[in-house]
Amino acid sequence: MAVDRTPVLKRCRQLGIDPIVMGINKTSNREPQRRRRQQSEYGIQLKEKQKAKFIYGVLEDQFHKYYDLAKKRPGITGDNLMSILECRLDNVVFRLGFARTRKEARQTVRHGHITVNGKRVDIPSYQVKAGDVVAVAPKFKDLLPIKEALISSEHMAVPGWLEVDIEKLSGNVLQVPSHDQIDLDIDAQLIVELYSK
Repeated sequence: MAVDRTPVLKRCRQLGIDPIVMGINKTSNREPQRRRRQQSEYGIQLKEKQKAKFIYGVLEDQFHKYYDLAKKRPGITGDNLMSILECRLDNVVFRLGFARTRKEARQTVRHGHITVNGKRVDIPSYQVKAGDVVAVAPKFKDLLPIKEALISSEHMAVPGWLEVDIEKLSGNVLQVPSHDQIDLDIDAQLIVELYSK
């Protein structure tokens, strides 16, 4: 399995992402270098795609499959793409506050600590649907990393398309997120334009 080992703060700085989006409450002390030349249209579109891939921890082949899937669905392709990315199980675990960072959420799922509708799921890319119940498996409820994540995520708001029960360590997927419910600064239309070339 390929792993992106780029330091998170460095990559956030390159792509213009606030590290809090990745679940990291740090800032870089380095001054960003000033760009001398103006970015091309292709460069802007590519940066937007790289931003989405980095935030969700998806590599190129899988991202392209998501784009093809989004294109087949009815509606706006860019909005469909963002909904597919948001509905990844590792993203839902992070959004519910069961992990401090997106990478930790991916690892939590990979280690089999999460159930969907009572069944253990260890695939981070698993697509949740409206009505699904995502929970921490009973024998892992006392794990220290999960407790620490809940404490550190108290200040983070759970998006409107999810509902969390901290006592039971479970969350409900109320609906598939719409464009308005995704709070990330990603222009999905630029990604669609890039793939349409």
